[in-house]
Amino acid sequence: MDLIANLSLGFGVAFTPINLMYGFIGCMLGTLIGVLPGIGPLATIAMLLPATYALPPVSALIMLAGIYYGAQYGGSTTAILVNLPGESSSVVTVIDGYQMARQGRAGPALAAAGLGSFFAGCVGTLVLAAFAVPLTEVAFKFGPAEYFSLMVLGLIGAVVLASGSLLKAVGMILLGLLMGLVGTDVNSGVARYSFDIPELTDGIGFIVVGMGVFGYGEIISNLGKHESEREVFTAKVEGLFPTKADFLNMIPAVLRGTVLGSMLGILPGGGAVMAAFAAYTLEKKTPLRPGEIPFGKGNIRGVAAPESANNAAAQTSFIPLLTLGIPPNAVMALMVGAMTIHNIQPGPQVMTSNPELFWGLIASMWIGNAMLIVLNLPLIGIWIKLLTVPYRWLYPAIVLFCAIGVYSTNNNTFDIWLVGLFGAIGYLFVKLGTEPAPLLLGFILGPMMEENLRRALLLSRGDWSVFVTRGLSASLLAVAVFLLVIVMLPAVKKSREEAFVED
Repeated sequence: MDLIANLSLGFGVAFTPINLMYGFIGCMLGTLIGVLPGIGPLATIAMLLPATYALPPVSALIMLAGIYYGAQYGGSTTAILVNLPGESSSVVTVIDGYQMARQGRAGPALAAAGLGSFFAGCVGTLVLAAFAVPLTEVAFKFGPAEYFSLMVLGLIGAVVLASGSLLKAVGMILLGLLMGLVGTDVNSGVARYSFDIPELTDGIGFIVVGMGVFGYGEIISNLGKHESEREVFTAKVEGLFPTKADFLNMIPAVLRGTVLGSMLGILPGGGAVMAAFAAYTLEKKTPLRPGEIPFGKGNIRGVAAPESANNAAAQTSFIPLLTLGIPPNAVMALMVGAMTIHNIQPGPQVMTSNPELFWGLIASMWIGNAMLIVLNLPLIGIWIKLLTVPYRWLYPAIVLFCAIGVYSTNNNTFDIWLVGLFGAIGYLFVKLGTEPAPLLLGFILGPMMEENLRRALLLSRGDWSVFVTRGLSASLLAVAVFLLVIVMLPAVKKSREEAFVED
């Protein structure tokens, strides 16, 4: 009954005209940036953070959340129609989605992606609503030692589940932790690693890092590609509705993808990308029905499963953020920044101190998923037209918007130069084949880890054994060690590498 009462409160907040408007804007922007290759939700949220200063906190978070899960929908459109994933979690959708489009079955492929995403998004939101209260009650039992151990587990989870080299993921996290040290020491008030630059005494802003590495870095990378790499889809999309055989194949795949995505979204570092890869790998291991098209040749399960998984993961990734105050991925790290802008401390106290925001955000996700079905299926023609816009017109507008946004946060030109520097660093990461998302996680969690470590040692009078003598803290550290041991096993290492390879 409490859940029904809480959800009715949430829908009362979400159905106000201003929140409906910002929810729609978020979904529209999310779909737009999902469709346009090279501009992910991370870069867009980083760009829009300064704009949320003027908005009410609930509206700001509803809009940013809409951008995140809206991008998961939009990314599938370009993946299916032009063999170009608009969003990193749509990389595996390309394999079978584009083959279906080439066979004149773009309509059923887009419908499978849209309907699968809608179902998974609704289930993911239901999981979020159901687990929120019990997890929040557990979180109230956390002290500084437990929070430190949880963050260690989060960072190790991000390393284990990051795509690509483990060594590079560790390097990114360590670099993020080091960057988090720049600024004024909380206890002594002495400037650290500021190199006598006054602007660095407050530390490096997360907007600067996010916008530079993910916004400018992606722009520079895309400018380095030849225009011939962009395909234009000219065929008409006809017959949106899947056949009976399509539905029989789709439904089990959607259910499997939803369950897998819901679980992986909660894990630190997992998120939508890992969920999509894992769902596609699972479908390939599931036997084909008699007469079913093989994977890689246009199997509808290869579209429905990863699209369901990435949307379910996008919703459930809010669970650790809203209940424990720990961001499980880079986008959630930016959501921490958005909450901080509005003087909201992420964690279990949000539910008790600000229930309108907590339940309003959850309720808005159901409304957002319904909006996205309307935005994506009937308006496919508009999204296809957007793909014909030359990139040389898009990138100056994005660069200008980024510069204005960064300047408006502190009215400081130094930040614009710093974003440029991080843009060059972001481009270097792309060239080195390094995934920069763990860097942002390390950067956000670093200061929080340091604060909880020092607080725990202060309370225990410098006794380091506090981390292993407290049951909950010791359990979290044990899980972290177990994860490290498991991922280093040769068999696991090999299967992990295979999971990130698209045939």
